[in-house]
Order: sequence, then C-alpha cells, then structure tokens
Amino acid sequence: MEKFTTLKSTTIPLNIENVDTDQIIPARFLKATDKKGFGDNVFRDWRYNKDGSVNTGFVLNDSRFSGSILVAGNNFGCGSSREHAAWAIVGYGFKVVVSSFFADIFKGNALNNGLLPVQVSEQFLSDLFNEIASNPQTLVEVNLEDQVISVEGKDLSEKFEIDAYKKTCLINGYDDIDYLINNKELIEAFEAQKTY
Repeated sequence: MEKFTTLKSTTIPLNIENVDTDQIIPARFLKATDKKGFGDNVFRDWRYNKDGSVNTGFVLNDSRFSGSILVAGNNFGCGSSREHAAWAIVGYGFKVVVSSFFADIFKGNALNNGLLPVQVSEQFLSDLFNEIASNPQTLVEVNLEDQVISVEGKDLSEKFEIDAYKKTCLINGYDDIDYLINNKELIEAFEAQKTY
C-alpha cells in the first residue's frame, strides 16, 4: 500500500446521509475477484442516468469539485459488508473519507485497503460542508501522525481517532502481511525465548 502521513487536497462533498455499500458500488458489478475497474463504477447509479447519460446534477460530475478527499454525510458505508465498496472508492482516487459516523465493517475494509476514514463531530462536518459550499476550492489537510483534520486558512480543525495498529500500517504503507514481515526479527526473538 501507499504510505500515508499528511494529505492536503480539495474535496468532493457528498452531503447525503446513510449512503450504503450498494449505492457506493451496485451489486451487479461485484462479479470480479480483483480490485481493478471498481473505481469506474463507484456511485454508478447516481453518476449516470438510466439511459447511460451523465447525471450532471450529481456532485462527482460537477466540475467545481475535485480532489482525493470525499466528505460524506452521517452513517457512511452502512448496508452489506462488501469490501468492494472500499475498492471502488480507492479505485476512483479517494484517499480519505470524512463523515460523522462510519459503519464498522466499512471502516475496517477501508483501513485494510489504504483508505483513511476520518470520523468527525456532526458540528465539524456541518461547518466543513458550509466551507466547501461557499468555496469549492477549499483545501483540507489530514495529518495522520497528529490525527488532526483542518481547513487551510480557517480556524476549523478537529482531532480524530484511529486504531494505533492501523495508523502504523498506513504511515508505513503496510498491509497485515507487510507488518508481520517487517517485525520478523522481533517475532523470531520472541519465539527463541519460549520453552515448550
């Protein structure tokens, strides 16, 4: 995985609550067994009309907004446990999703795939949506080492929580196997001390 320490980016505001995994990646696209191509179909039924034409009213198709941070409404990633939802969001190019609440399974899937879910207070999320609405070029910085999200040029920042193990993995670009391999000498030394 790619290392993550600090990200500064404009954002795409998806001010919709209770976005479930079927809305993130519809079930008809789940036939593949690897991660390739899922980003092409993220929010497919919202990005395109039934006739296949582009839905110009959907935020991902709005040229005012761009960036690698998705700012979403409360209860993001609810519904089924499909890991493909995280694959699709990462495949589209997002590195961070901000919300006031994430479904637990989605949160785990996101972290396992190098996507940082930043959970903030409802007030911070509301203020962030307002900033982005007034200026689509608003820059948001996510500092994983300090666990702080902030808006550039504004007195708007907040600490966020993350599991210490997952934080270590993201900062170093490790998946679970990489983490074990990196600690091979410590594991071997521990095993050598054991008496059976």
